[in-house]
Amino acid sequence: MKLLVTGGAGFIGANFVHATVRERPDVDVVVLDKLTYAGDRATLEAVADRITFVEGDCADTALVSQLVGDLAAGGEDAAVVHFAAESHNDNSLSDPWPFVQTNLLGTYALLEAVRAHGVRYHHVSTDEVYGDLPLADPADDPARERFTADTPYNPSSPYSATKAGSDLLVRAWARSFGIRATISNCSNNYGPWQHVEKFIPRQITNILDGVRPKVYGAGTNVRDWIHVDDHNRAVWAVLGRGRVGQTYLIGADGEANNLRVVRALLEIAGQDADAYDLVSDRPGHDLRYAIDASLLREELGWRPLHSDLESGLKATFDWYRDNEAWWRPRKAATEAKYAQLGR
Repeated sequence: MKLLVTGGAGFIGANFVHATVRERPDVDVVVLDKLTYAGDRATLEAVADRITFVEGDCADTALVSQLVGDLAAGGEDAAVVHFAAESHNDNSLSDPWPFVQTNLLGTYALLEAVRAHGVRYHHVSTDEVYGDLPLADPADDPARERFTADTPYNPSSPYSATKAGSDLLVRAWARSFGIRATISNCSNNYGPWQHVEKFIPRQITNILDGVRPKVYGAGTNVRDWIHVDDHNRAVWAVLGRGRVGQTYLIGADGEANNLRVVRALLEIAGQDADAYDLVSDRPGHDLRYAIDASLLREELGWRPLHSDLESGLKATFDWYRDNEAWWRPRKAATEAKYAQLGR
């Protein structure tokens, strides 16, 4: 099998590439990545001799057409897995244009390429396209509302709006042109190789630097956390066995509010669980995400392997502690941007 993996030097994409090379040595992997601030060639050093790396923009129609055409010319099973995205909400509030360019125009370029060459396409998206849900405690309300593939889109930020638009492009190209496409919408990921601007890596690296973690608002916003390896196992399940045209939601029943996550990380570090600071909330900050992944579980037999959030956070904390050389060059600039925002 031949795969073109867009965004393969970013967080989720790089973990997908590592897992594919490790577990599926018969798959020929081509990575396309623009190497923006959030993409790092060093993330793929350990597998560099087992993949083909192309530095480029997924919105470059000529380049994308050439790469997809090369896949199709091999006469073997071929697929595009589209991870590439601008994905940080705070950045989308400061400058929406890169999100329009990558998330919308990049998706358009890929769809036209797979349409021209008849290549299978899987589109990786987010639960943030659905907006947010009322706050609810799983212990008090086990029947609480969760996102499904039928939940109406209601994005809150330029990031989630452009991802929603990209999903709709995929649906339209599948219906109008018959491309062989699937979509997955996943909840918040955590694990190795995630940029320090993101919530969990930022808190971990602050703790490692002796800086008190910073939490938006009252810290009650809930995210449905999933380990990146579980996400990528689900992507492979959809790619291999998913129904063409279907949207699958990926989640691991990992709902936790931000305070629980920060307190857990502080306890892992052997510090007072209340040694954090509350800062001004982000505009349009969604209250709660929660995924109903029953279709994925029942139809494709997928189950998460990392079902205990605290143990997953411990492993992630240890990874950042042991890999300071990877994240340290990004830390000062990230914190300078947050300081300008008062967060």
